[in-house]
Amino acid sequence: MRNSDLLQKYYSLSNLKAVAVFFSSFLLFLTVFPTVSVRGQERSKQDSTRLDSLSRAPLQLDTITLADSLATDTLQAQDSVQMDSSDGLKAVVSIVAADSQVTDLKTNIIYLYGEAKVKYEGFELAADYIRVDQAKNEVFASGRYDHNNKYTGRPIVIFPNETPKAVDSLRYNFETANGITFGIFTEVEGGFIQASKVRKNQYNEMSLFHGMYSTCNLPEPHTHFGIQISKGVVTENQIISGPAYLVMEGIPLRFITIPFGFFPKPNKRSSGFLFPTFGEELNRGFFMRDIGWYLALNDYWDSEIRGTLYSKGSYEAAVLTRYRVNYKYNGGFNINYANTRNGVVGTPQYQTRNDFRVTWNHTQLQEANPGTTFSANVMFGTSSYAHNTAANASYNYDELTRNSMNSSISYGKTFADGKVNFTASMRHSQDMTAQTVSLDLPTFSLSVSSFNPFDSKDRVGEQKWYQRINVSYSLRGDNVLNAQESGLFSKETLSQFQSGFQHSIPVSLSLNVLKFFQFNTSVNYNESWHMQTYRRRLENTPSGYVELRDTVNGFRRSYDYSMSSGLSTKIYGMYPKIGKIQAMRHVITPSVNLNYRPDFSNPMYGFYRQFTDAQGRETPYSIFQGSRYGSPGSGRSMGIGFSIDNNIEAKILSSKDTTNGGVKKIPILQGLTFSGNYNFVADSFKLSNINFSGRTAIFNQKINLNFNGTFDPYQFDQAAGRRVNRFAIKEGQLARLTNFGLSFDYSFNPKANESRQRGLDSLDNQKVNMTPEQQQALARISSDPNAFVDFNIPWNLAGSFSFQYSNPGTRSNVTATLNLHGDFSLTPKWKVQFNSGYDFRQKEISLTRFSIYRDLHCWDMSFGWVPFGRFQSYNVTIRAKASILQDLKLTKRNDNFGGF
Repeated sequence: MRNSDLLQKYYSLSNLKAVAVFFSSFLLFLTVFPTVSVRGQERSKQDSTRLDSLSRAPLQLDTITLADSLATDTLQAQDSVQMDSSDGLKAVVSIVAADSQVTDLKTNIIYLYGEAKVKYEGFELAADYIRVDQAKNEVFASGRYDHNNKYTGRPIVIFPNETPKAVDSLRYNFETANGITFGIFTEVEGGFIQASKVRKNQYNEMSLFHGMYSTCNLPEPHTHFGIQISKGVVTENQIISGPAYLVMEGIPLRFITIPFGFFPKPNKRSSGFLFPTFGEELNRGFFMRDIGWYLALNDYWDSEIRGTLYSKGSYEAAVLTRYRVNYKYNGGFNINYANTRNGVVGTPQYQTRNDFRVTWNHTQLQEANPGTTFSANVMFGTSSYAHNTAANASYNYDELTRNSMNSSISYGKTFADGKVNFTASMRHSQDMTAQTVSLDLPTFSLSVSSFNPFDSKDRVGEQKWYQRINVSYSLRGDNVLNAQESGLFSKETLSQFQSGFQHSIPVSLSLNVLKFFQFNTSVNYNESWHMQTYRRRLENTPSGYVELRDTVNGFRRSYDYSMSSGLSTKIYGMYPKIGKIQAMRHVITPSVNLNYRPDFSNPMYGFYRQFTDAQGRETPYSIFQGSRYGSPGSGRSMGIGFSIDNNIEAKILSSKDTTNGGVKKIPILQGLTFSGNYNFVADSFKLSNINFSGRTAIFNQKINLNFNGTFDPYQFDQAAGRRVNRFAIKEGQLARLTNFGLSFDYSFNPKANESRQRGLDSLDNQKVNMTPEQQQALARISSDPNAFVDFNIPWNLAGSFSFQYSNPGTRSNVTATLNLHGDFSLTPKWKVQFNSGYDFRQKEISLTRFSIYRDLHCWDMSFGWVPFGRFQSYNVTIRAKASILQDLKLTKRNDNFGGF
């Protein structure tokens, strides 16, 4: 972490009262100034330039591009001259000029005009005018005035191990490495430094005159907040400053002035204090938020310890840790705890809630260990954490509407030239609505790529039928727990882990038959090793017989196998031309298979036992029922499975699409599939339910519709409340629709999504050089569509709809939700955004939020409003865009959190 990051950590400001602290912290910011060191030069009449950098014409800051072109220029048709160095050796200076080159033999001076370039060891220079004095081992560079009296072709200079800089003019001595620079303008850590004059000597000491630091990238900042420094000296270990004062909106605030300053410059990370923010909430009272301490542990680790105190007794604590090893791995973990107190002490409404959340992310770079992968993405905690803390007071829409948390830690390795793959993972899934938790601690799998055991490596010609037999193998192990969140860590709950192993060996054969048919046959064998089995029994209690389920620990083995053979083909149908529809093709893919599975409830297998209920009736049950891998199927199955897949496409005349002869191909129906099975040996209900699914696109392929459902072919007796073994078609009804689901999403301005994705991709490529706070902002943008504000897109409106219907027979149930989000630009600098939705079942509006953004160039202003509901609030924030000043902001917030 650089010293500028240190400033960012320790001298963050949250209101105008901290401006004086920021002023002092800026002088510490100058500790990075050696990274923008420049060599000076004197100004002569012959090489006169405009030296007031604060009043010159706007400068285009594409110095990186210019510097790159300079660094990679082959200097074709270049000249080289010999320069005498202090040790008597000769050094080569490469020079080139696009316009002209003049050599004065009497004075031994070379003049370069028009896109001139000079290279000397690690020093590189480009400018419209360069003068090389071979006698004095000096170079002078400046721009030139064009016919419009505009100063162009400013020098771009690169010193060894430094970033490119744009200057008005400079003079540099190759022998002493001394010089002077006029009118420097450069970017450092999101801020911009300008100085009229900078000088560096052979002792690596720098002095500057008339300097200014700003968050704006314009030479004359139109929205400026910064520091004006009259003069200063920067050495390797300290900074000495003369009089300095604040400047805001171009107005010097001389009453906020220091006469001089002396600051140590350790050039390394150091621990320090983190300033809090202050405010008030309706329910928890006045607060001092995020006060803490920054720990610079070493070059690879750093950490923040933060706390929040409320006047009504609530408090929060957090530990945020980051780590990074270049070219190997990076990550971080956060631990948050909150004690929330609501109501008045001594009243029935008084409640104390304890919540926590733990997050961890880890990424291992692929090149660090080829063939091995390790990653972690962990989030777990109490379901009420986000609601009780208002998502850490961020009012983040995505966090407040989250209904689940998931975690995964995975490891993978390949063996035997990639033919054997091993993966292991630990997973966590948490339903925040039902407050249930599912843990896989751990799960592993070992798989062997499919192979042909009867094929020969030396085979010549096509495979024989038996050489096409394909075999594969897989092994998996599980240790799983499903429990309520409240009792997760109790001894009784932890004893309910289900453990076991499962082996799978599929054998398959695929052949072409009669040209048009595909024949497939397979045998599947599965074997499970269980560490627990279950027993059902009755216990006589004073209130009567009670059924109990006992867990028996110990190893037991179960297995099952099945066989299947089938045929499939494709049928093509063409429909006649209708209007603009030039052609319509219907592709039907029917398939049928014969399948067989034995009855594993037969006593010979020992997988099932008899249970006698209180009325003396005996029913079979599996001792593996409820286990991780379930129980082998009961009842013999021998039947016919069938499925029909449909795809319909059309070719339509299009005046907008001139390719392919003005004909556009449009998919009308994709993947409409019906499937089911008929069991010949079943006692009743031989025909299974008919499942269907499909997808299509409407409105010029802008809306993708997905649907699925289930038909029950049997009648339902409403009086008895059960299915009847009689086909529904006998009553004039083809089948009963028992389930149906429909969902779609749509963006009315696809360019908005494209722009957002391009922005995210660009930011993602810069992740390596981002500060931790910037990485957190990127993560927030990725999860929140409204967090990305693109003023180049005038409007966007997107929505999603979900519909679910179920009717098992006695009662139907319908759920439907609509979600909308979008934005529009009132002017090129004003943007309005919103999130909302509607739950048709609950008949209420979901969490609604409005936001207004104002682009102030190097600052921005935002207004957020939640008009109703539990999180009703508003906030106004004005802050600097520069990452180093990200905590320099003024915030006004009114929170009614907890008052509803």
